[in-house]
Amino acid sequence: MNEIFSRVTHSRTADDVIGQVEMLILEGVVRPGDKLPGERELARQFDVSRPIVRDALKELEQRGLVVTRPGGGTHVADVIGEVFAPPVMDLIAGNRKAAADYLEYRREIEGVAAEFAARRATEDDRALLARIMQRMEEANASGNFEDEVAIDVEFHNAVGECAHNIILLHTLRSCYRLLADGVFLSRTLIYKTPATQEVLLAQHRAIYDAIVAGDPDAAREAARAHIDYVERAMNEAERSGEWQRVSRLRLRQRGG
Repeated sequence: MNEIFSRVTHSRTADDVIGQVEMLILEGVVRPGDKLPGERELARQFDVSRPIVRDALKELEQRGLVVTRPGGGTHVADVIGEVFAPPVMDLIAGNRKAAADYLEYRREIEGVAAEFAARRATEDDRALLARIMQRMEEANASGNFEDEVAIDVEFHNAVGECAHNIILLHTLRSCYRLLADGVFLSRTLIYKTPATQEVLLAQHRAIYDAIVAGDPDAAREAARAHIDYVERAMNEAERSGEWQRVSRLRLRQRGG
């Protein structure tokens, strides 16, 4: 991890260190699972004593924001995973209305995120999106659809980060956790044909281009159009899968 912490210049207490780490978590600079530098390195970056760093990390762990793994260092806790408790996940998984509501929610919230990103993205934000877009295109060209599926989520998370709204950022992250975990439908189903992959790539490119151009209206509409297509593709994938299942049973029953 590059140096992201700043020298403490005032009271030089554990509270100052805690405040910096909390803000980096809130702003999405450090994400669940990210490993923090070691105690000695943190003390150097903050320009405080190691006991102060130790006290700060202990307090952050008590608050549930970081976890210390014996021999593995200190990591940002999986705070996003707790937004939907396991009983709630069990209730919504496989529920058709919940799946429809999920896509309806994504259509609106991603439209807002893309619009904000087009208005607020900095030069560094655009550079980050450009790298992700390049990796997505490379995965598409190589036919590595599993990588492309993973980069899909990374892209949408990055758009949420570029919106520079803390609540929106963490709401989207919890939303994408459901997507990454395949709660409603495996994303690989809608990436299974080259034609679909090309359409999805073009849609991500349209969102990216609008954000880079600073066009909030185009960014919002591109994001909403993308979710509309995903909804149609998912419904078609479900129908095709059911048709295939019935056809296989019919053939088996008739001695095929």
